[in-house]
Amino acid sequence: MTTLTITKARANLSAILEKAKRGEDIGIVSGDQIVALRPVTVSSDDYAWREYGVTPAEMGRFEKRMERKILAERKRGKIKRFSGSLEKDLAD
Repeated sequence: MTTLTITKARANLSAILEKAKRGEDIGIVSGDQIVALRPVTVSSDDYAWREYGVTPAEMGRFEKRMERKILAERKRGKIKRFSGSLEKDLAD
């Protein structure tokens, strides 16, 4: 494991993160402990619950409410789908 002080890690953070992403063991000394840098898999399916305490049922109701609101706004001509070309959409 490569260990670095916080100061050295801060000075070379981009390179250190790239090494950690490739699987190299990197540790940063913080006080009397070494904190390891490792890539993690992020799953968005429970993000609302973990970050905000929103239950799956609450999230489902919110999604349905927003889908209805977006559909109504599209029908009124307030919003439209992105075509892939900002210039084209702004010209319309």
